[in-house]
Amino acid sequence: MRIGLTFDLRSDYLKEGYTEEETAEFDKESTVEAIERELHFLGHSTERIGHILNLTRKLVSGERWDLVFNISEGLYGIGREAQVPAILDAYKIPYTFSDPLVLALTLHKGMTKHVIRDCGIPTPDFAIVSSMKDLGAVDLPYPLFVKPNAEGSGKGIAFNSKVSNPEELRTTCADRWKERNFPLLVETYLPGREFTVGILGTGEESFSVGAMEVIFRQTAGESIYSYDMKANYEQFVDYALPEPEVMGPICEMALKAWKALECRDGGRVDVRLDAQGITNFIEVNPLAGLNDITSDLPILARMNGYDYSFIIKTVIDSAVKRIKQ
Repeated sequence: MRIGLTFDLRSDYLKEGYTEEETAEFDKESTVEAIERELHFLGHSTERIGHILNLTRKLVSGERWDLVFNISEGLYGIGREAQVPAILDAYKIPYTFSDPLVLALTLHKGMTKHVIRDCGIPTPDFAIVSSMKDLGAVDLPYPLFVKPNAEGSGKGIAFNSKVSNPEELRTTCADRWKERNFPLLVETYLPGREFTVGILGTGEESFSVGAMEVIFRQTAGESIYSYDMKANYEQFVDYALPEPEVMGPICEMALKAWKALECRDGGRVDVRLDAQGITNFIEVNPLAGLNDITSDLPILARMNGYDYSFIIKTVIDSAVKRIKQ
């Protein structure tokens, strides 16, 4: 097959003056190279398309591909991750990973939790706040956790994201709104262990490649997986395989969430245990990072016996099956 690659290259946006944190979800050149290498090994030819503006120019000029390997995160709007898939749908060009509905929904953490809760999957109680006026309606027991409602890679999460009283809640929210005026998710803080679970495949054929636990070192201070900690994870956290009696339930719940949200081909589900040891859904990443060295999905897959080649091949096989249906 002739496969096009859509992506947002971090270095391109840094050159335009965007900050390290603003570009945290974008890809390195080495990520694109690794994906391309595996696709060539599988016998496919590739063309680098790049970001959405490049894609639209190529489509208007008449270029087409048998499949697009899409890892483009987008830059603006609540539907930014859905923009490339929506355009490809309009041109009837198949692509990897989830469709526009899933990508728009899952970027909105609050809406995702509504769906998850309606499906009977445990998730912390929450509220969405967009102004100081909204804080008066928050009726949740402390401590609480505050994070942007539509960001990833730990963006907008810091040492003061965990709050213990109304004054701290007001202060933390005010700090975030000074940086950028966006809705915040306020949810019950869970004191238990934190895991991320890898999923490959679509629908009933999807399966878990295992999980890894995020263990904070003493140097990390508070157990908060912030942007700074994710960017410098080797200094602050260790990754470990959960015990078999823990691995089973967390992977089962993550897979249930993946299927309920109708995610496709591959990604991650983050979970955390509550005070009673019950597994809770935190969030899903249907466009998980695919750097073969530093991204969570390849790391946890490797720890569980699955190499990078297996990830890329399984993603392609899952997407191709849809094309043939």
